[in-house]
Amino acid sequence: MNDSFLTLTEPTYGEYKEKGSKFLAYCFPFDNENQLPEIMEKLKSDHPKARHYCFAYKIGIDNNRYRTNDDGEPSGTAGKPILGQIASHQLTNVLIVVVRYFGGTKLGASGLIHAYRQAAIEGLTNATVIEQFLTSTYELNFTYEHMGSIMAALKNLYIDITDKSFDSTCIVKIEIRNSEAAQKIILLKSHLLGISSDQVSEDTVVGYCSIIKVNE
Repeated sequence: MNDSFLTLTEPTYGEYKEKGSKFLAYCFPFDNENQLPEIMEKLKSDHPKARHYCFAYKIGIDNNRYRTNDDGEPSGTAGKPILGQIASHQLTNVLIVVVRYFGGTKLGASGLIHAYRQAAIEGLTNATVIEQFLTSTYELNFTYEHMGSIMAALKNLYIDITDKSFDSTCIVKIEIRNSEAAQKIILLKSHLLGISSDQVSEDTVVGYCSIIKVNE
């Protein structure tokens, strides 16, 4: 299962100049389209005299969540070459905005494509790239008397706990890499029931601890 991807650890910046025009590339980790308006508003506030604010982003690993915007430049001369660099660097969950200050000389379609591509390259040259994983979240519900054995099982299986609430009823949320999730849940049930993993299936129920997947 392909559940890993490369993305940026933090925002980066790069700059390219061509015939008096300045192309300022701002690169961001980006996993939610709702982030876009705030980012664009901030850049337009920081650069009120710029002529264009062109961008491209890609989210996820299935190659169907992406968008480009030429913001008044000739069609295909800005957003597309920016997106091309995200693809060339094998990145996802990334937004690149290139802010252009017009220098008085028109660059033509090929010149614009080159300039926006180079600006994106300059921004990504300064980036730190990290591998991340797609994960599934499960919620465990149990009573306090079983907390010790359940927490010990999670520790033994190296399962990450992302949230927990202990009261008369205890709730623990865990996160598992997608490619490992099915087997880890079987092993968890095996630990909790004290039986071999060969005796456990996806439908096996642990009477004193519900295990519910809460995301896809």
